Amino acid sequence: MGFVKKEMLIGVLVSIFATLAGVFIYIEFFSKFDFQETLNVIKEQNLTGKILTLAAIPNLFVFFIFIKKKQDYRARGVLLTTILIAITTFVIKLF
Repeated sequence: MGFVKKEMLIGVLVSIFATLAGVFIYIEFFSKFDFQETLNVIKEQNLTGKILTLAAIPNLFVFFIFIKKKQDYRARGVLLTTILIAITTFVIKLF
């Protein structure tokens, strides 16, 4: 049982890192403002949900890499994190 928890935790951590990397890539390469200004615009215009959704796209690639390598428990961790991001986005949209 410890192996399963460890592998899923690795998947969750990799997924969180991929999501943060997605946010960073979006801000650095697709925003016309600098990093701090972009964060301010996201906050002012309530774009957090949209940015989270875009930032979760790298999780798709991580998920398929884990599946291809037959690391199913890590893929489950990525899927769990992606579902939590979707729920978070949904809650942000409601309020």
